Amino acid sequence: MRIHDRHSSPLVRTARCLLAVLCLLLAAWVLPWLYRFATAGKQDTPFALYSHITGGFAFAGRSGGQARYYGADGQEFSESAFDSILPFFYFRQLTADGRFPDSISGVAVTPYDVQRSNFTFRTTPQECNRKGVPLYPLLESRSGRVDLTMPDDVFRMERRMEFIDMGSNSVNEDKSRAFTSMLEKKGFAFPPSLIAGNGTARKEYDNGYMMTDAAGKLYNVRMQAGRPYVRPIAMPDGVCPAHMAVTEFRARDMLAFLFDTQGRFWVLTSEYDMMQVEIPPFYPERMSMVIIGNMFDWTIRVVADDGEHLYAVDAQTLERIGTYTFPQPEPSVAERIGKYLLPVKLTFLSAKDRDVYPRFSFFSE
Repeated sequence: MRIHDRHSSPLVRTARCLLAVLCLLLAAWVLPWLYRFATAGKQDTPFALYSHITGGFAFAGRSGGQARYYGADGQEFSESAFDSILPFFYFRQLTADGRFPDSISGVAVTPYDVQRSNFTFRTTPQECNRKGVPLYPLLESRSGRVDLTMPDDVFRMERRMEFIDMGSNSVNEDKSRAFTSMLEKKGFAFPPSLIAGNGTARKEYDNGYMMTDAAGKLYNVRMQAGRPYVRPIAMPDGVCPAHMAVTEFRARDMLAFLFDTQGRFWVLTSEYDMMQVEIPPFYPERMSMVIIGNMFDWTIRVVADDGEHLYAVDAQTLERIGTYTFPQPEPSVAERIGKYLLPVKLTFLSAKDRDVYPRFSFFSE
């Protein structure tokens, strides 16, 4: 008579294997997080802007528990002097102190001029890679009113431009035909490959949407006085937009920022001219960018896998006038040990998108 060991049955062995795999996955998820949490050190990079006054980058950080203001050449500044070398950023403080200059580089300026020309732009991989619902509100661009209002309908772009009333969930055929007819008249090939816009009334004015059609051609689509406005836009040879952002800054001198498949950064002006920004290749799906601009220059901060970089460009020509790279910190002892103790980690979230799913990577990444 053969006695079967119930602990060695196929079902038990399978359960044990599954339990072992589950424990390994749990360890790959929890242990690296706990290790980083216990050994994490503070690694802040200082606030930085290009100074038109000094012709170099200026930094504000902390050292020994005290605020420190200094230039790229090592020159130290007091807080008051730091305000003065960055008059476009600290114009409110300078105005309150009665120290705002009448002119800068021979150009007469007022606080209103500064406020009107200043702008900030930010793009992150999370925002760029976000998957949204392909329904877009089209605001009235020429209402004659100061305050914008949200429409009662949204549009979608497939084989035509179709407007859907949000209250009744019905298609507005007349409006859909009018916009579709105008798009086709201007040579638009459905369906579009890219759509970019700011579908909100929380802005001073509306420039509609930037779209690339199935053939890769660029268009500006708006609603003006209830009627369709479609403007084809010529692009330089070889430019294929990969990502776009409608700017709608207060100065109204730009329509959009475009990033093409070769990593080039373009500005579309209000006159529908395209100007290239002179910085190294930038890919918004995996790199972050912050721009702080004024009437004389822009400070562009790029965060990539190889570190943080600063670029200053002339506001008129968009040519580069300054570059600075923050030094990469040396790996700590804890990081070097963790690389060998916990070589692989499991995560469900990423700084480069908003999707939730299992991701395996090396501990050092």
